[in-house]
Amino acid sequence: MNIVVCVKYVPDAQADRTFEDADHTTDRVGVDGRLSELDEYAVEEALKIVEAGGGEGDQVTVLTVGPESAAEAVKKSLQMGAHAGVHVSDDAIAGSDAAATSLVLAKAIEKLGTETKVDLVLTGMASTDGTMSVVPAMLAERLGLPQVTYASEVTVSGDSVTIRRDGDASTQTITSSLPAVVSVTDQINEPRYPSFKGIMAAKKKPVQAWGIGDLGIDAGDVGLAAAWTTVESVTARPPREAGQVVTDEGEGGAKLAEFLVSRKFV
Repeated sequence: MNIVVCVKYVPDAQADRTFEDADHTTDRVGVDGRLSELDEYAVEEALKIVEAGGGEGDQVTVLTVGPESAAEAVKKSLQMGAHAGVHVSDDAIAGSDAAATSLVLAKAIEKLGTETKVDLVLTGMASTDGTMSVVPAMLAERLGLPQVTYASEVTVSGDSVTIRRDGDASTQTITSSLPAVVSVTDQINEPRYPSFKGIMAAKKKPVQAWGIGDLGIDAGDVGLAAAWTTVESVTARPPREAGQVVTDEGEGGAKLAEFLVSRKFV
């Protein structure tokens, strides 16, 4: 089983995120980044599948697209236990939208497939910065593979993969032939913390660095200029105002009700 996990390096959700003045893209220099939390679930699930299979030569390869700092996403995945990494970085990619990102990912997976057949592509349900959830579908379309989404359980058996998808009113069980693209939710597992042994081992694991030229991609098909959508303007959110303090001197309940009514909450 050869699994490719697509991961993304994103601004830390706990940090103050800003946008570039020139083109309104996310400022990725002025804020700490990290492996997208939702992608950690995909990495963990890939490791569990490979560990359960126990097949010789089975491996998990993590793939990311982004600037130099995005190598940290690959590094964290390798520390968790992934066997190899690929980092696609190129100045031309800056500002790429979801469509262009899916193009780069698809070409990279096709290139990996020329070395070893890719059986399964795993992704998180969304990135924690864009939260669009569209890249997995675009990726499957470009690769010509079936796609199943929002998996809270994944079972691989023979040439098929079966997922459980939990909805508000029902639970679906869906089976797809392999190879396939599967996105997973944060309900599927509990990602492991890198151990000291894993951190040391990650330093010796192979990481391939590719540019778009290695993937046969024209610079005009990626980047901000090729994006189907652009951010026209950005306005900072007004600072939060101090809340209203109600002191209960026997009329606290009434004052609270008045407040809720004034805000049309009741």
